[in-house]
Amino acid sequence: MRPLLITVTAAFSAFTFWVLAQTGLVGFYEQLLSNTAGWQVFADIAIALVLVLVWMWRDAADNARRFWPYALLTLTLGSIGPLLYLVLAPATARSQQRAALQH
Repeated sequence: MRPLLITVTAAFSAFTFWVLAQTGLVGFYEQLLSNTAGWQVFADIAIALVLVLVWMWRDAADNARRFWPYALLTLTLGSIGPLLYLVLAPATARSQQRAALQH
């Protein structure tokens, strides 16, 4: 599972930075929010990322990890924040996460 997570994080990060190099951060949001379909996608992703941020905050507190660097990445670059949070999780935290998912 970890190699897949690393691959997805690397590929999505590269794609995100390529898109931002093409449009710029402001241009990205201008294009995204230029029509109602873009607003719907933005709202959907914002709701999902808020739920992920709540989970990350609780998980970081439970595992003595820093939350704010990943939160700032999430607020600026979206899924890259949570993906890096998972990739950089210590081995003990990953074991606890797996155990929690199995219950």
